[in-house]
Amino acid sequence: MSAGEPIRVFLVDDQEMVRAGFKMLVDSQPDLTVVGEAGDGGDALQRLSATRADVVLMDVRMPRMDGVEATRHLLARADPPRVLVLTTFDLDDYAFAALRAGAAAFLLKDARPEDLLGAIRTVHAGDSVVAPSTTRRLLDHFAAALPDPAAPRDTRLDGLTEREREVFELVGRGLSNTEIAATFVVSEATVKTHVGRLLAKTGSRDRVQLVVLAYETGLVRPT
Repeated sequence: MSAGEPIRVFLVDDQEMVRAGFKMLVDSQPDLTVVGEAGDGGDALQRLSATRADVVLMDVRMPRMDGVEATRHLLARADPPRVLVLTTFDLDDYAFAALRAGAAAFLLKDARPEDLLGAIRTVHAGDSVVAPSTTRRLLDHFAAALPDPAAPRDTRLDGLTEREREVFELVGRGLSNTEIAATFVVSEATVKTHVGRLLAKTGSRDRVQLVVLAYETGLVRPT
């Protein structure tokens, strides 16, 4: 996207009134524009094959194809858009599955308009906007799906240095770069470098994926 062009947003929700409300809100912003919409995941995948979007607002509970499966298929494509998952329920197994499938953000449908608009911009900038407390509660709620401490050791983190593992653990616990920098008495730029290396070494798309991986590998345990 060229400088000055609005962020292209695509809406996916099975309720037409919900889509209309989101469209009105998004199109009210000079730096955002709705480029399309769909009523279920399958329709979204078809339309997104012909429509270029930067951020997809994805409902997770839909008939025919839900948002989890749609997110998985969408992110398997070359240069996919960022996916911001919307749900009515705070502790939602669909939302958790969508995060594991690669969604960059999780937000409740009753979030304040300014929070939703801010989330779209943040996700487009390449960051993630799942509140650490929400992520932790989601993961704690679904702890049964996470590794058994007695299971064979997970080897996916073997390539990390000791400091990278320490930073990874704090990312998994929901600390910000500023908080991690203060913990290790280093600059925020140094922490950003470590996080960048963690993303590259683990093949994670963003901070959300790092948090999920930290739990999946047992580096961080549910509280």
